[in-house]
Amino acid sequence: MVTIPMKGIVTPNDMAEVYSWLGYDVVTPNDLSEALNNANGEDITLEINSPGGYVDAGSEMYTALKKYSGNITAQIVGQACSAASWIALAADKVEMSPTAQLMIHRASTGVDGNSDDIASALQSLNSLDAAFVDLYSKRSGMDKQDVYRMMCKTTWMNAKEAVNNGFADAIMFEEDAAPTIINAYGIPTLSNQMITKVKNLLHGKSAENVAKPPQTKQENKKNNSQLQEKLAILFGKEN
Repeated sequence: MVTIPMKGIVTPNDMAEVYSWLGYDVVTPNDLSEALNNANGEDITLEINSPGGYVDAGSEMYTALKKYSGNITAQIVGQACSAASWIALAADKVEMSPTAQLMIHRASTGVDGNSDDIASALQSLNSLDAAFVDLYSKRSGMDKQDVYRMMCKTTWMNAKEAVNNGFADAIMFEEDAAPTIINAYGIPTLSNQMITKVKNLLHGKSAENVAKPPQTKQENKKNNSQLQEKLAILFGKEN
């Protein structure tokens, strides 16, 4: 597994030195392309903490990730905003730190010129918004109108909200709490919590785990009674 950091402003290759000179961390299409080439088809983990950035650079990086032959896991460890959000969604699996944030919004730009220039910029922004709606909707399974409304409001999602909305698949560090399945008759089904409780009760009593002479029927009866009492305690049925 190869880890690729994606931390900083998403910038075109020819703008990276400007932002770096100003003291900003940056990530560029060339940075990602080099890292993917070095990974050579191995499974990779993207560690993402980015406020987003330029659409064209983000699009190039999204495309490179979708073309990569290996399995990709995106781990949002800080934030994945704007362009960084759809870079994250290029991964096969998206995980978020419990303290991380994912943000989506409508495309924005600055424009100078006459009314035709402004109209062209408006058409470009609407086209970008439509593309983002399609991407978010396909990845999350949400209705396109609902996604568009979220973008209009500039929606921030914590890890739980992102998972519930389908933008992320899992929250990092959360253990799998799936119940244990037992296919047997007459054996009490203990939850993982109860198993741990029993192990804690047994811990420190290892000195008792020594060879003992065969028990009499009376002793067996007594032990069975004690077993039932212990099970009653575990299941909360003690008197």
